[in-house]
Amino acid sequence: MHEDVSPGTGSADQPGSQEPEILPLSEVARFHGHLCPGVALGYLAAKIAIRKLRPDRDMDGQLVAIVENGGCSLNAIQAAAGCTMGKGNLIIRNHGKNVYTFINKATNDAVRLSVKDRETDEDPVFKALMTRAVEGTASPEDMQELQSRMKQQVDAMLAEPPETHFDIRHVTVEIPKKSHLATSVKCSKCGEMVAESRARVQNGSFVCIPCFDEHTRGR
Repeated sequence: MHEDVSPGTGSADQPGSQEPEILPLSEVARFHGHLCPGVALGYLAAKIAIRKLRPDRDMDGQLVAIVENGGCSLNAIQAAAGCTMGKGNLIIRNHGKNVYTFINKATNDAVRLSVKDRETDEDPVFKALMTRAVEGTASPEDMQELQSRMKQQVDAMLAEPPETHFDIRHVTVEIPKKSHLATSVKCSKCGEMVAESRARVQNGSFVCIPCFDEHTRGR
């Protein structure tokens, strides 16, 4: 992705303009399965993008999101911003960074949001509880305390303006090309259909990626 910081303010919020609609957080949490700081972060990122880029709600797929992590925020962005893998307007580049770039394809405006360094605000007890939960060593009391602290963290995030949590830059980004519908071919190994653009050629025949990898590992 080619990026250059734009010198101006781009399509910042217009004074007096009507606040754009966004899916309620409760619906986003229902889509994800629960409410957690990662979901809240993705929701706030989507909220900023919609405010600043003003995509046309009737133009599905106009807003594109490039997300540089594979965490819970992805589901919030899919639900709140309408950027999904299936439509091709959600691009995941998992660099392990809480960085989100949104592009309005109709206007070529784009914003890049990167989470601010707020380590002084981190709760060491929360981190320890989360570690135990991930490792599978958390007790029922640990999980109850984790849920309580998670709610406190989410409430604190939502009590502040969304812009508090991100460094926001208007950028110039090369808009990703929309993928074309591909014809399907039959894998000569397993017999299953695969998109031709994702198939590999082996001994003059098409094979799917799993079969190709299996053959390669067998060498």
